[in-house]
This record gives sequence, structure tokens and C-alpha cells, in this order.
Amino acid sequence: MDIHMFMPNFQAMRDELTRVGFVELKSPEAVNETLPNAKGVTLLAINSVCGCAGGIARPGVSMALQQGVKPDNLYTVFAGQDKEATATARALFAEYPPSSPSFAVFKDGRVVTMIHRHQIEGSSPQAVAARVADAIKQAQG
Repeated sequence: MDIHMFMPNFQAMRDELTRVGFVELKSPEAVNETLPNAKGVTLLAINSVCGCAGGIARPGVSMALQQGVKPDNLYTVFAGQDKEATATARALFAEYPPSSPSFAVFKDGRVVTMIHRHQIEGSSPQAVAARVADAIKQAQG
């Protein structure tokens, strides 16, 4: 019996975000040096291997950015892959339960809005794009 295990293409999942301008934060040091010190509005994507990340969250955030919504900074951590970096990022907004995929919107290094998995799962990419765009616009004032 020949058994083939499904091995997700993690690089392709990363590339979906870096292709539209996100910078990966792969270590706790990178997170601590970057997120708390980021000026202006920052969008952090907490990437994930789940179906709602691939089918809804990543396409949705790409749509939001293509609609002219431009935060000052775009960063991403990959839950389940870059575990320490993700834990360090989540410690910056510990008042929110861990959720992936999700999006955190920062203003001058402090989280002002979270879009949780339950706001992504079961939605359309277009609905997520609208949520992300609205959160960024609110943070921009």
C-alpha cells in the first residue's frame, strides 16, 4: 500500500502575502524590533495553514490593498511555522485571544483593532477585504 501524506506548500502561503508587500517577521527579535517601534498605521497578518487563511484571509487582505487602502507598514507572522515570532507578536496584544488567521491593526506601535478568525471564517474574501479596509481607515483617522 502506497500512502502519500499531504505536505502543504508553506512557501506559497508565505508568498501570497510577501507578493503584495508584507514583510515577514520570523523571529522574536524581529517582532520586538519592529512592531512596537512602527510609526503610523501597521497591518499585521497572522498567517495560517488552514483553509480559511488560503481561501478567505489572504485573498481578502490582498483585495483590500488593491483597493487603494495603504497602511504605512505591512508585516506578517506565520502561526504554526514561526511559533516564537507569533507568540511574541501575540504578547503585544495579549488582551485579545490567540486567533489564526487574524489581522491586527496598530497605530504607532499599539494595537487598536483586531480581526479575529471568527470574523474571517465563513465570510467571503470581499467581506474580509471590507473589514480590513475599514479597520485601516479608522486607524488612519
